[in-house]
Amino acid sequence: MHIVYASDDNFAEIMGVSIVSLFENNKDMDEIVIYILDSGINDINKKRIESVFQKYNRCNPSWITATNINDVLGMKVNQDRGSLSQFARLFVSRVLPKELDRVLYLDCDITIDKSLNELWNMDMNGKIVAALQDAFAPLYRKNLGLDKNDIMFNSGVMLIDLNRWKEEHVEEKILRFIKKYNGLVPQGDQGVLNAILSSETEPLNPRFNSVTIFHDFTYENMLIYRKPPIFYSKEEIKEAVTNPVIIHFTTSFLSKRAWIEGSEHPYAKRWQEYKSISPWKDEPLRKHTSSKKWKDAYVKMYKVLPLGLSVRISGLLQAYGRPIIEKIKYNI
Repeated sequence: MHIVYASDDNFAEIMGVSIVSLFENNKDMDEIVIYILDSGINDINKKRIESVFQKYNRCNPSWITATNINDVLGMKVNQDRGSLSQFARLFVSRVLPKELDRVLYLDCDITIDKSLNELWNMDMNGKIVAALQDAFAPLYRKNLGLDKNDIMFNSGVMLIDLNRWKEEHVEEKILRFIKKYNGLVPQGDQGVLNAILSSETEPLNPRFNSVTIFHDFTYENMLIYRKPPIFYSKEEIKEAVTNPVIIHFTTSFLSKRAWIEGSEHPYAKRWQEYKSISPWKDEPLRKHTSSKKWKDAYVKMYKVLPLGLSVRISGLLQAYGRPIIEKIKYNI
């Protein structure tokens, strides 16, 4: 099994905890090869990460200097969210061993709670990637040049057919798309991947990418809030919540991520259990910081108003307000 992570130094600890969870729950896997796209991880954190591999009798990771998208294109590319290190995954076909035909990309902000054998060996039905079908309203698709019912996916867990990726010249298409948008792409690297690979995506069972929104809302309220034209069934989402293989601590205005003090995510303690057996066990949880005070005020308002009203107001802002702002901001 070949796995790719990408991280800068700020998320090195988060990635390290993810790797601990991977090794803890995949002890039956004979060989796990990990490649880390490195955007400036310091020597101390590198040694800590390698100590995790040694603890589980695994071969050390392959450290690969992350490709800087700004250097490749000769322009500043808008990050939208996250860090520039996330764009490094767009160059997997360039930096990984040529003989690889399949690789699993994992974001740092996940824990693996069960064996990945089923995911690794799944039938991709000839598609280039397998990923979680995400809950986005139609206007987000329009901003990326997609049709109303085209798939939009969360790129935090991607099983990639590298042969097809190369055959279809995905990297070249990605670079052309970013240039077309003058580096201002809605939703950053994930937006680019959606625009290029929507028709080449095999939807994952949501158990393999249980994102935070599944836990913050009931199924019915999630549909009101996000307004996706196509989505999974209530039963599939329920299973992803109660029996996840991969837990993805995505950002949410309603909850703090697992490494933040006061997190009430239902699997936050699980993340902290993995941290407690990691080289970062003595590091304190991080403080909640917000540079945008209006977000904190909005959360307070959300919790004061009747739930049904709060969800509907938030749904209007999420499904219409945000993509309209994107359209103006990026001059689409």
